Amino acid sequence: MPALPDTEQLRTALKQVADPEIGANIVDLGLVYRIDITPERVTIDLTLTSPACPMGTLIVEDARAEVQRILPAATVLDINVVWEPPWQPSMMTPTCRERLGWSE
Repeated sequence: MPALPDTEQLRTALKQVADPEIGANIVDLGLVYRIDITPERVTIDLTLTSPACPMGTLIVEDARAEVQRILPAATVLDINVVWEPPWQPSMMTPTCRERLGWSE
């Protein structure tokens, strides 16, 4: 049975998921709030830049596909969209903020 990926491997997979409206990945945007790994389940809490984000469903589907690609087949994957704390530009990595022209 393949080993479960660790948090860093999951973050690397999630970096393949871009917010198509912004053109940056969801990890660097600060949208991934929590990754919890147990032998049977991986749970990921993420948010969107806005509750009205029209690309929310696509982002969650892309995240699910990227993570499932590296999970053992029997592992359950839960991806939860959460709204607390509300996302704000300060949650982006400094490099991402600079590339997008955001300043604090």
